[in-house]
Amino acid sequence: MFRQVSKRVWGWWFFDWASQPYNTLLLTFIFGPYVKELLGDGTRAQAAWGYGVGITGLIIAILSPVLGAIADRAGGRMRFIWLFSAMYVVGAWGLWWAAPDNFNLVLILLSFGIGLIGMEFATTFTNAMLPDLGSREEIGRISGSGWAFGYVGGLLALILMLAVFQTDPQTGKTMVGLPPMFGLDPAAREGTRIVGPLTAIWYVVFMIPFFLWVREPRKPDALPMAEAVRRAVPELKESLRRLPRNRSLSAFLLSSMFYRDALNGIFVFGGLYAAGVLDWSVVDTGKFGLLAIVTGALFAWIGGRADDRFGPKAVIALCVIVLTALALAVVFVSRDSVFGMPVPPESNLPDMVFYAIGGMIGAAGGALQSASRSMMVRQAERGRMTEAFGLYALAGKATSFIAPLSIGIVTDMTGSQQLGILPLIALFLVGLFLLGPVDPKGAPEEAPT
Repeated sequence: MFRQVSKRVWGWWFFDWASQPYNTLLLTFIFGPYVKELLGDGTRAQAAWGYGVGITGLIIAILSPVLGAIADRAGGRMRFIWLFSAMYVVGAWGLWWAAPDNFNLVLILLSFGIGLIGMEFATTFTNAMLPDLGSREEIGRISGSGWAFGYVGGLLALILMLAVFQTDPQTGKTMVGLPPMFGLDPAAREGTRIVGPLTAIWYVVFMIPFFLWVREPRKPDALPMAEAVRRAVPELKESLRRLPRNRSLSAFLLSSMFYRDALNGIFVFGGLYAAGVLDWSVVDTGKFGLLAIVTGALFAWIGGRADDRFGPKAVIALCVIVLTALALAVVFVSRDSVFGMPVPPESNLPDMVFYAIGGMIGAAGGALQSASRSMMVRQAERGRMTEAFGLYALAGKATSFIAPLSIGIVTDMTGSQQLGILPLIALFLVGLFLLGPVDPKGAPEEAPT
């Protein structure tokens, strides 16, 4: 398939490749566990990270559908992508200043939030381009292949980080036994802090194909920006008022609101959990990330083909069931016991089991995210695609504070990272229940007049 696709599709895929390191390196496997090391307490780090990511998600939830509505009326998605790309780069680069001897948690969370907002908003606008890239029969494969391509980009960025930058605190060497590149000082944790600038540079370099090869279709009825802004909010309110009449779309948005929040919770807190409960180093969680990304890439690609054959609803339901079981399994893995069976302190069984769980989470998560993007295309009116993906972002973020904040609260109340994961199970189950009324075929090809 890869030999047959157009440059435009390849360019669109390169956004996934360019942006994935924010999730892989910063949100999950490198920077999150590093915050735990700096704070010295896994429970405190999990709570602080939960509050910070939750507040950022609330901002994204409020603004995404408004920006999408403006773009649908004014056209010119590219200018929005340029703006949010700049936020991505500035926010990521700012994490370099997370020095252990001068660590300001509030400022670092602010920088992280700016980059995360940039990534999420840029994703809203690029996702809205998906229906213009192929027919409905091809959307599943295009989405799945793009998600897989993005995972491969994240994998290579993580390998680069672990091989030439990230150092073991005890040895001062990288995973392959080398001193960090550019003479970075292991004592000042520069080999870890470079993850911010690396993520920013990676994005700048690999967005070049996107901006060169992706062209938007002309919008003959585009409004001037001022008029689009003036009309966007009232018309968005009308769209929200009509939403309950579209039972399938509203059911899907509600369902995805919960299961995507739970999935993001697993990704955000997986590294922190392993660092706090299993006492893993940043290098250990990086290796864990390598496995999860490999399985994620493979099953995003497989899921895209399953999507075309069985429809996205079947893929989503299966993945949510698997992730629910895996979230429950995580609670029963600790340094001194595995699924209730005591293990000696020197045993590596908890590590092996957690690696296996991580691989399965990556597999199910990759397929789930790809199928969800494909399902949104089927549910939305074609003429309001960016607004629809803004609503999709709203659905993903309107409750995005629930997983991190509930994890933070339950962790605080119980003093246990293991019990702090329990809210994710409830979120997955609610999402699965709400998926029932969704019509797999979605909206008609053309928007109603």
